[in-house]
Amino acid sequence: MNKGASTLEAFSIAIASLRAAKLRSFLTLLGIILSTTTLIAVMAVIHGMDVYVAEKIADLGADGFVVVRFAFFGDWDPKKFLELQRKNPELSPDEFEFLKQRSMLVKEIGMSTDRQADIIYLGQRMEDVEITGGTANLNILRNIQIESGRYFSDGDVQSHRQVAFIGADLKDKFFTGVDPIGKTISVGGKPYEVIGVSKRIGSVFGQSQDGFVHIPIYTLFKTFGARRWLSFSCQAIDHAHFQQAMDEVKSLLRAYRHLPPGREDNFMVFNSDSIMGMWDRLTGAIAATAMGVVSVFMVVGGVVIMNIMLAVVTERTVEIGVRKSLGARRSDILWQFLIESAVLSGFGGLTGVIIAWTIAVMVRTFTPVPMDLPLSSVVVGVGLSATVGLFFGIYPARQASKLDPIEALRAEK
Repeated sequence: MNKGASTLEAFSIAIASLRAAKLRSFLTLLGIILSTTTLIAVMAVIHGMDVYVAEKIADLGADGFVVVRFAFFGDWDPKKFLELQRKNPELSPDEFEFLKQRSMLVKEIGMSTDRQADIIYLGQRMEDVEITGGTANLNILRNIQIESGRYFSDGDVQSHRQVAFIGADLKDKFFTGVDPIGKTISVGGKPYEVIGVSKRIGSVFGQSQDGFVHIPIYTLFKTFGARRWLSFSCQAIDHAHFQQAMDEVKSLLRAYRHLPPGREDNFMVFNSDSIMGMWDRLTGAIAATAMGVVSVFMVVGGVVIMNIMLAVVTERTVEIGVRKSLGARRSDILWQFLIESAVLSGFGGLTGVIIAWTIAVMVRTFTPVPMDLPLSSVVVGVGLSATVGLFFGIYPARQASKLDPIEALRAEK
């Protein structure tokens, strides 16, 4: 028998079987559909979040890194937090100036810290707005685009001028139809002149990133007092010197703090890879849990398919006998039932992909969760379900191929 013809015939028989018993086919494939839907949905969430985190949260640039007092990129540990708080001193403006003057492999270095305060303009109020005090290059280091006006200058920083660069949300709130440049807003009870407006950034997980005010960092010290939780944002001269630039900043800060060789750093330096590494560990745990659930569904679905295929073999005993009496080999019968099992399972996988795609579209449209369905997930979903069908179809297919044609024909009566 021609192999290609046998395969096509097996496909056509499998499709006919699906159409003939729709309810049975649906119940048979329910486990495969649920497992594939779960797998694809989880892959879509993780892939969408990976892209989102890389673009929106972990985007320090290919050559950017940050120096902080300490940060957690793993499991939260209160004891570790208290230890780091005791051991790691606050970063200081003097350390910033020391690094700025001596770093040879750093193209840009900026200093910043954040506070929260109410913003008032002509009786209107926005509560708990993020106030960032920074150096004049903070917009470059954070890739903030200017829509109108300007960012503050080194002169503004050094002279402690009370000027403000505002986000798009503040413009929408206070200055609808009005040019905000030159207007005076109240920041923490002090008057600040608006000198520039940022282009809209967007939101992260539904939280707007445009409700901020940037002011010169020394002005922030004057307005809010405490100089706590400073961070230094750095940019290497080029990507080839990125690691050397990080090592240089570490060495200079260790020298400033008189840390002897062998003693741990009492500060932390991280880059985008550090954030993505933490995120990968988190999503890896989620994926592992999802795979456990998917495996259970797949096994259950596979066992159901095996049982149904055994019933199909019994129903079609006479047909098998006729085919064998007309010259069909054991391999032809084996291949036919394997193909039927794989098609049945693959159809369930395809249905799961369609359901997962529908869920992804709805979630992306109506919620802030960034789901993105990669092509690889479709291939994995359908391929895995078809493989399950092949695996659990082996036993029924072997039983069918081993039937004696004479005994099979006798089963008609």
